[in-house]
Amino acid sequence: MGKKLLREYYELCEGGVCQDLLTEEEKRFVASGGMILSGKLQEADVQNGNGRIYPHRVLMREMKNYQKLVQERRALGELDHPEDSVINLKNASHLVTDVWWDQKNVMGKVKVLDTPSGQVLKSLVNSGVKLGISSRGMGSVQESAGQTIVEDDFQLICFDFVSEPSTPNAFMMQEAKNYSNKVFTKADRINRLLNEVLDEEV
Repeated sequence: MGKKLLREYYELCEGGVCQDLLTEEEKRFVASGGMILSGKLQEADVQNGNGRIYPHRVLMREMKNYQKLVQERRALGELDHPEDSVINLKNASHLVTDVWWDQKNVMGKVKVLDTPSGQVLKSLVNSGVKLGISSRGMGSVQESAGQTIVEDDFQLICFDFVSEPSTPNAFMMQEAKNYSNKVFTKADRINRLLNEVLDEEV
């Protein structure tokens, strides 16, 4: 089975912002007109709304790799669901600034950018629109005992903002139209390989 574009949806904290997750500097940024959103980004070992289960070991590995993008300020995302696995810079609306684990939940903070898409996102939040966060990645799935398990070849690409789907199937996986390994730079691929080798030695 070939790789497909996998998308998952999670709700943000009430109103989009968990104030207790913000640093004093971030609170000042928000008070001056900026916007930081926070909440659950992903969840491991639990069947999600799309019927898929992300094994903890797979998600742990991918979040470790994603952390490098966060540290380098390259963890961009878009509004809604693009049709492929490439992040389109002209449509970037936000930057993930922090990610961490809370038991089996991946939590995160997102800075809304001062871009056209970022302004749309900010306007939607200010208007009280209920938004969610949706992971985008490439990978295969396997059916096992009536469950759909995401396999080890999964690669997390980014987190996008979406509206709450009106039907459970609104964010089912779709074939990636323009998938290529150019999603990740050479340095990213080397980093992923090093992380895998180091994990095997532990």
